[in-house]
Amino acid sequence: MSKAPTVRILIVDDHYIVRMGLIALINTEPDLEIVGETDDGDQAIALFEKLKPDLVLMDLRMPHRSGTEATRIIRQMTPAARVLMLSAFDGDADIHTALESGAQGYVLKSATGEDLIPAIRAVAAGRRWIPQEVAARLRSRNAYEELTAREIDVLHQLARGLANKEIADALKISEYTTKDHLKSILAKLRVADRTQAVTAALQRGIIHL
Repeated sequence: MSKAPTVRILIVDDHYIVRMGLIALINTEPDLEIVGETDDGDQAIALFEKLKPDLVLMDLRMPHRSGTEATRIIRQMTPAARVLMLSAFDGDADIHTALESGAQGYVLKSATGEDLIPAIRAVAAGRRWIPQEVAARLRSRNAYEELTAREIDVLHQLARGLANKEIADALKISEYTTKDHLKSILAKLRVADRTQAVTAALQRGIIHL
């Protein structure tokens, strides 16, 4: 009986303890092999080119270059590349952005090894992996109207605690236009005030601090 081919994996996560935990877990599986690890999105791109792994287990949010940005570049370089996104964040915007960047699966860091290992095997085999709770978050996205790029810019300034005039100055728009954007943001996010808008945007992963 021939041995199943080994899945060669590159791990990308900026938390050392998480990386070590993933390595320990994956090393218990005879058909899975860690060929590289890094804490940085730019290094992930370089290692992917060098090592040509079968699968990249990619953290969503990292300093300097995010997992979604690194995934997009890797998929542009190698359209057949397989990326499984691993994240502590379950906001619908985070999930949507990850899948739009080219990740074929999305697993929450709260998942157990029993959830993660099948996800690795599935994505490495070319299948998509969207767990039930992740799919539910994506469905909830359909209930909201999408924010424009400029409205997201305004939200970023709101999160900095700026007043309307300061937002207008920062974005080089009029105060009247700023107020219009704020009115639209509150309606689209279905919230009553600026604080609730920032909270909702952070929870959904529309903006990050």
